[in-house]
Amino acid sequence: MPCQKTPITLIKNNYLIASVVVTAVFSAACSRDTAPKQPAAMPPMPVTAIEVQPTHLPTVIELMAQTEGAKETEVRARVGGILVKRLYVEGMPVKAGQALFQIDRAPYENTLAETQAKAEQTAREEARLKGLLAKQAISQKEYDDAASANAIAQASFRQAQLNLSWTTVTAPVSGTSGRAIKSEGNLITTTDANPLTSIYQADPMWVRFGLSESETASLPGGQLKPEMLKNVELILPNDKVYEKPGKINFLASTIDTSLGTQQLRAEFDNKAGQLLPGQFVRIRLSVGERQNVYLVPQAAVLQTEQARLVMT
Repeated sequence: MPCQKTPITLIKNNYLIASVVVTAVFSAACSRDTAPKQPAAMPPMPVTAIEVQPTHLPTVIELMAQTEGAKETEVRARVGGILVKRLYVEGMPVKAGQALFQIDRAPYENTLAETQAKAEQTAREEARLKGLLAKQAISQKEYDDAASANAIAQASFRQAQLNLSWTTVTAPVSGTSGRAIKSEGNLITTTDANPLTSIYQADPMWVRFGLSESETASLPGGQLKPEMLKNVELILPNDKVYEKPGKINFLASTIDTSLGTQQLRAEFDNKAGQLLPGQFVRIRLSVGERQNVYLVPQAAVLQTEQARLVMT
C-alpha cells in the first residue's frame, strides 16, 4: 500500500520534536515498502547416496505354464450297448477296479448261455471220439477235427464270459473322476471318439511349459542343460509362491517346431490337493549365477531412449 504524506499543524513548541519523530518513522516505513525484495536462495536438493559392492546374482527365468495330472486316463467301454446306469459320483475320488458305468447285460448273457451250451456239446463229442480212437473205431482225422471244434467252442465261451464282465465299466486306475461324457440311455460303441469319462491322478502334479529360442539363446552355451537347473518354483495364480519346490522330470532334446519352444515338465508334490489340473501358473527357474554384478535400487535407474543410466 503506497505511503501518503500527512500534514501536521504545530500549535505549540512542545509538539515540535514529536512531529519530527513521526515524520521520520513514516519516511522509514515508506523506504522499506518501496525497496525491491531479493529472492531467497534455493536450498540444495536432498540426495541419497548408497555404496554398492559386487555380488553374485542367480540367473532366473520366469515362464507361463499349465498344470496337468501325472496320469490322465481315459475310461472307455470294451463292448457296445445301451448305457443303463452311472455308478459313481462325478468329481469324486475313485479306486482302481471300482464300477463306473453299467451297460445292458441281457444280450451278453444270452450269448454266454449259447456259447456255454456249444462248448459243453463239443467237449462231450471230443470225449466220445477219443474213446473210439482208442479202439481204432475212427480215424485220427475225425478225432482231430472234433478236438479243434471243441477248442474253438471253449474259446468262444471264454470270450463271452469276458464280454459279459466288460458290460460293467470299471476304473483302470485310482484318482479323481471327471465329468461323465455319456448319460443313461445313450448307445455306447467301442469306436466312440470320446471316452465315457477320464480319471486324473493329481499327486504328484505335473506342470508343462516351454522355453523359447530367444530365452534359450541368452543362456550360457545357448542351450539349457539339466546340470544348469538349480531350483524350480511354482507361482500360483494369486502371485504367491507354492510352498513346495519342484523338480524337472522331462527336458526335451529338440525344439517343438509347431511352438518354437523347448518343452519341459516339472513335478510338484500335491498331497494337500491345492493344485488342480488345467490351472495356468508360472514357473520360476534358477539356471545358474552371474558373477560380480552390482545391485542398485530401481528408483535410481533412469530410462532413456539410448540406455539406462545411474548417477554416480
